[in-house]
Order: sequence, then structure tokens, then C-alpha cells
Amino acid sequence: MATANIDQDWVGSTASLMRYTAFGDYTITVEASGYKAAQKEISLPVAITDQEEIVVTRDSSSLDPSVNPNRPILAPKAKEAFDKGLQALGENKLDEAEKHLAEAAKLAPNHPDVLYLQGVILLRRGEASQAQTVLEKTTQIDPQNARAFTALGMAFINENKYDLAMASLRQSIQLDPANWETHWTLARALYRQESFDACLQEAQQALSQSHGAEPAIELLIAQSQTAVGKFEDSAETLRTFLRTHPNDKGAATARRWLDRLIADGKVRK
Repeated sequence: MATANIDQDWVGSTASLMRYTAFGDYTITVEASGYKAAQKEISLPVAITDQEEIVVTRDSSSLDPSVNPNRPILAPKAKEAFDKGLQALGENKLDEAEKHLAEAAKLAPNHPDVLYLQGVILLRRGEASQAQTVLEKTTQIDPQNARAFTALGMAFINENKYDLAMASLRQSIQLDPANWETHWTLARALYRQESFDACLQEAQQALSQSHGAEPAIELLIAQSQTAVGKFEDSAETLRTFLRTHPNDKGAATARRWLDRLIADGKVRK
């Protein structure tokens, strides 16, 4: 098996590999930080200089924000502490994550990845003001970090600073339009601002991109549809929710809202 580690300044949607080799069967593996590993099977009947093209795609499925090839590299010990903190955060072990990230911060002060995760921990602890400070610093150091802008928007929402929240979330969407969680967060901020049409649009976008990962999005859609007078659409959304998520924690709420629409004569039973 031949493994190619691709330079981050060069890697794009494809990686072209040229290699002198003997004849035989080979598996070429392309590995690059921030991208999903890709493999290609080749067979060389004779010894030749061969060029192969392998498609690589970005990996944004985890909490790890390290997808910007221009961000500073963590030294090995700092990276080890960071990875342990990331794993603990993924398991919601906040004390353990905080300890490891504090160690990483000592070794790599003001590194944007470390700051971002420290901000996430503060958000999970309900410390919105402190999270805001850390995340604002993160976005100043790394203005391409879409996840940091989303987290900063959440901090602003928790402080009832909706105008600031929406500006931050829209910046995140500009950087990463495909992140459904950002659209979902923006929709909630818009609803609290009583911008119901815009809320409905963002919530529907979030639902489409999430592929059903967060059922609560459907409840927000139903709320928004009711708020703009689309009562039949709201009832249909609630009926679909009850049919597809009968055991979800939001099912009782959906049933109550549907019963209210019927009782108020907004829709037929």
C-alpha cells in the first residue's frame, strides 16, 4: 500500500499523484488533515511512471474545527492535550475536557482551535458572557472559523443580544452555507425577534440539510407557520411530526398544538 500525505497548501478537490514504481497491484491512500481519507486500487502490468487522480472531500462531521489549512499547527504535546480535550468534550465530560484544554492552552497560547473548544465548554456550562469573550477572540484570530461564529451566535442568544447573534450567525453561514445547525440556530433567533417569515425560511433550510437529525426543527416550522397564518400547513407539519416521531420528547407538544388549532377552528379535525 502506498500512502501519500498531501501538503495542506496544495490539496483541493482532487489530488494527483505521480510515482515511479514496479509492476504489481497497489492501493494508494491519500491522507490530509481536515479531509476524509481516500483510496484507489491500481494495477501496473509493467514498471512505468504512473499518474493517478484521487478525489478527496473535506471532513466537517466532528467538533474538530481544524479544516482551515492556514491555521497554525499545534506542537505534538499540545496536539495530544487538545485531542484528549476534544474526545472528552464529545463524551460531555466537561471537567476532563477543560483540564486537557487548559494544558493545551499553556503550550499553545491563543491557538484558535483551543480557544474555540474552551468557548464551547463555557456555553455548555451556561456561562454565556465568558463564552462570548473567548469566542470573540477566536473569531478575531481565525476569521474563517465558521463554527466559532456559530458558537458566538449562541452565546449572544443566551444573553438576549439577538441583533449581534444574527450578525454572527449570518457570517457563519456565509463561510459554511451547508451547516444545518447554524441555520437552525439563526431560525430560533429570528423567531424570538418575531421575524416569522425569515424564521420559517431558515428552519426549512435547516430541516432539508439535517435530513431529520433534529426533530425539534419541525416544531419550530409549525410555530412559524401558525405565526404567519399558514394554519393548514402547520397542522400538516404537526401531523407528520406525530407520525414520524411518535416517541420523541416533543410529541406531547405537537399533539397539544394540533389540538389547539382544531379547537380554535383554524383547521379541520
